Amino acid sequence: MLRTRIAAPACALLLACFAVSIVRHARAESTTRVFELRTYTTADGRLDALKTRFRDHTIAIFNRHGMTSIGYFTPQDAPASANTLVYILAHPSREEAKKHWAEFNADPEWQKVKAASEASGPIVTHVDSVFLDPTDFSHLR
Repeated sequence: MLRTRIAAPACALLLACFAVSIVRHARAESTTRVFELRTYTTADGRLDALKTRFRDHTIAIFNRHGMTSIGYFTPQDAPASANTLVYILAHPSREEAKKHWAEFNADPEWQKVKAASEASGPIVTHVDSVFLDPTDFSHLR
């Protein structure tokens, strides 16, 4: 009898946890974001200026325009370690990403920050952008 009183609540709890897991998974499936992997190559000696611009200004402006920062990285190995910044953004969709970038580039604060940071010359010489879909086994969705 005692076993039944303990087992029934334990089974109910287990089933409830399973149901919550299914609901969370279904929500994650329906709200999958698109990720954008961006790689910036800087002019010689300008990587620190780019990192400062991101740290002090760019990320806050991204946030205002719905661009979610996932992470910012610099390569460990030369020669890329001297002139490369890699980062990942998340957007609700590819269409929203296009809209976010248009709003960002038109932002008066961004235009002012960019002009001021490039007063002594351009910072970025090349940009690569790749849009990515998370796999079904990805921790990020």
